[in-house]
Amino acid sequence: MLRRNAVDSSPVTAAARKLFVLDTNVLMHDPTCLYRFQEHDLFLPIMTLEELDSHKKGMSEIARNARQVTRTLDEIVNGTAAAIELGIALDGASRQLASGRLFLQTEAITGELPAGLPTAKADNQILAVVIHLQKRHPERPVILVSKDINMRIKARTLGLQAQDYFNDKVLEDTDLLYTGTRELPADFWDEHGQDMVSRSRDGRTRYRISGPLCPQFLVNQFLYQEGERPLQAIVRSLAGTTAELETLIDYSHARNSVWGITARNREQNFALNALMNPDVDFVTLLGQAGTGKTLLTLAAGLTQVLDDKRYGEIIVTRVTVPVGEDIGFLPGTEEEKMGPWMGALEDNLEVLNRGDEQAGDWGRAATRDLIRHRIRIKSLNFMRGRTFLNRYLIIDEAQNLTPKQMKTLITRAGPGTKVICLGNIAQIDTPYLSEGSSGLSYVVDRFKGWQHAGHVTLQRGERSRLADYAGEVL
Repeated sequence: MLRRNAVDSSPVTAAARKLFVLDTNVLMHDPTCLYRFQEHDLFLPIMTLEELDSHKKGMSEIARNARQVTRTLDEIVNGTAAAIELGIALDGASRQLASGRLFLQTEAITGELPAGLPTAKADNQILAVVIHLQKRHPERPVILVSKDINMRIKARTLGLQAQDYFNDKVLEDTDLLYTGTRELPADFWDEHGQDMVSRSRDGRTRYRISGPLCPQFLVNQFLYQEGERPLQAIVRSLAGTTAELETLIDYSHARNSVWGITARNREQNFALNALMNPDVDFVTLLGQAGTGKTLLTLAAGLTQVLDDKRYGEIIVTRVTVPVGEDIGFLPGTEEEKMGPWMGALEDNLEVLNRGDEQAGDWGRAATRDLIRHRIRIKSLNFMRGRTFLNRYLIIDEAQNLTPKQMKTLITRAGPGTKVICLGNIAQIDTPYLSEGSSGLSYVVDRFKGWQHAGHVTLQRGERSRLADYAGEVL
């Protein structure tokens, strides 16, 4: 369910059109936001343009977005012959995505602000513009759009309308986010097993069923049923009220262990089935700390790289957002600079390397060296323009990526490459990102139902009883 700042696209009079005043952080968060307000009008204060100019230098994502917005504004302004004071129609530049007008501040505005607010501050100058527009256009709603919560609070205390930028939010409520799993009701087979056709292949059974629940399923959705005859299956194909289900490989059994790792719960078994399936090119795993996301992904990667020779090597990358104070510049090569951020990777490799008790110290050391030669650690900063062929690409802490950054990374995948995104949307450290607008939530929603994508939300922690209890009570 997408939320939009613009309410609807029906024809409205000029007086009924809303006038949205955009804060700088909205433009830098989504460079295409100028075309996202449908039939409503936009106003850019001169201070917004000034802040864009001050952020345009550098190689950061913010600097790139500032430059992209500046180029878009240049294209819009140069593409009109009318006076800027009358507003610039957006329908041509947006290719009919927006039908409103863009207004730029062309006059000095000295709004009345409370004495306690310093007029030299950029945010307060933008608030003064909103006050001025509200007085000039009392017949139409004037709304400030900002990603800055404090800015919105200040606006409301001044009696102004203010709201967040909603267009890039996947869901209003993250509880509605696709989990990748579904429990079947107790009477499922009574209603759907009338004309069932089953066949076995490679030790797995396929069921072709029909019934009222089938249209609600999604391809590659995991289904389960508890009881006397428990079932764990995956939806392979859908056609109207008919669905084809296939039973899963039981990775909880020692004979099906993956690099010595077995599934400890139902969701981990679902995850390993997605990770080990060569037909699934894109896997997303969500879950709290300790649910086994990294361990399962690495175990599946090592098995498919070293044993099955399905992929050439494992590439691991993650967002380098510090939780505490920044420790400054780090010396060394790209992999050495990324080393301090890869503590979770090292911890899990230590667990995986302890699997063979009979190998001895020398054998474990040789295995450790072999593993490290097949794992490459890369920085997100150098991903643009690259193409990964026949690689097992792990994107850790993906909840800190914006939808645009996520697109940049996933489109690096060449033929034979599998991409796995790991994260916990309850632990977002990137400014202006929320659970609903995170790139991880974005791809989970957009890829659900695609025949070459799989998703599982891991529910149960398997780290230790101490960690599980701390997660509940703290």
